[in-house]
Amino acid sequence: MRELGADELMALCASAQPPLLLDVREPWEAQLASIALDGVRSQLMPMGQVPARLGELDPTQPVVCYCHHGVRSLQVVAFLLRAGFDCVYNLAGGIDAWSLATDPSVPRY
Repeated sequence: MRELGADELMALCASAQPPLLLDVREPWEAQLASIALDGVRSQLMPMGQVPARLGELDPTQPVVCYCHHGVRSLQVVAFLLRAGFDCVYNLAGGIDAWSLATDPSVPRY
């Protein structure tokens, strides 16, 4: 499975074609903590809604999925790959790993 560490995500976000950060957590989780990077689009789409909202995503744009610890987002990555998305990744360890490794201002929960 395609996974990125927090440092790899930072490098991808600084590239010429930054990814969409697809937050597959529930809205209450997104209210607690989220990843916000200048110039990088982020979208909340809870895992259970992804199949019905697939048309909102551009299969030609890189997508990095994340959740709390990386389990739900890994399932979404597998789904998107089966749906024809070529450039889709999971944030290993989720937003919790992001907070620990990259941005300690992001609350842990």
